[in-house]
Amino acid sequence: MYLLELGGQDDAFAAREAASAASGVERLGPGLVTARGITDRVHHLALTHRASELLGTSDPDIAGARAMLEAATLERTGTVAVRAVDVRGSAGVDTQRAERELGGVLTDRGFAVDLDDPDNVLYVYFTDPAGDEESADGESDGEACSAVGWLAVESHRDFGDRQPTDRPFFQPGSMAPLEARALVNIAGARPGATVLDPMCGTGGLLLEAGLVGARVLGGDAQAKMITGSRRNLRHVLDGDGHPGRDSYPTSGRWDLVRSDAASLPLPDGTADAVVFDAPYGRQSRIEGELAPLVSGALTEAHRIAPRCVLVADRDWSDAATSAGWTVTDRFERRVHRSLVRHVHVLSRSTNVQ
Repeated sequence: MYLLELGGQDDAFAAREAASAASGVERLGPGLVTARGITDRVHHLALTHRASELLGTSDPDIAGARAMLEAATLERTGTVAVRAVDVRGSAGVDTQRAERELGGVLTDRGFAVDLDDPDNVLYVYFTDPAGDEESADGESDGEACSAVGWLAVESHRDFGDRQPTDRPFFQPGSMAPLEARALVNIAGARPGATVLDPMCGTGGLLLEAGLVGARVLGGDAQAKMITGSRRNLRHVLDGDGHPGRDSYPTSGRWDLVRSDAASLPLPDGTADAVVFDAPYGRQSRIEGELAPLVSGALTEAHRIAPRCVLVADRDWSDAATSAGWTVTDRFERRVHRSLVRHVHVLSRSTNVQ
């Protein structure tokens, strides 16, 4: 069993992304989920900071965590360090004291402590829904507890170093890399998968899907977007703008075509997933009406792939259902006071007439 530390305040959305790299994901408490198993793709999750091999859970205080650790079987060798986290300050625990007391348990059992470069890192988390005031919806699920585990995987966090304004081609409103990574992960981007964005704009979603190893296809109705997206893909996936080839899988092939998202020049079943950020009606220049465009794109996506993630500034669930999709999840992601992104996670319906 594994313990995953989530980032941000929207635990439901973060847990949904975590499920793209782990099995049996279940909410434990604010900022924490458990999983039966994990894959190497945890390295490239946007909203999971780290995964640990779970030793156990107990009451949400130092005494409970200490008693649990004292009773645990510790099949480790080498030096150790303890890191304590009061998740979102929800439990009101003195983390320095927690580190000292649990470190004392480890030294009593024969381990040597090395705070700078330990062979093993023990994480202890304290979380309490009653004290969580930072959740996205003002309410927290899960239980009050402490959870202890040996660090297994840390995600690669370079999002702050890769801003859309740093790319060769930039347009206002471009999505931040962290959000784009979470969306393509939920869609199923990974080595061996083909991901299509039929409204690719500056290519932000394609970049993140390509970085995690997917083959990416992009389309857009505007020639300047195809030209600009091509510059960005060449720069990041093939050129000097890559964030670090030793830290990422080899990028898949990429292709772009100028096309209408409601009438794509692609055969059935071309992709494993479609992901797109639909135009926002109040701020984007749109050729024709928005509803027919989004509905047509959803219909084409259903023809081309078994999964889809649609991002928009409103709820398009009815249009997705009419196009044959089942809405498996829907999230509302607040960007700022005047914009909320609606994320629709879609799968092919099994009962389409």
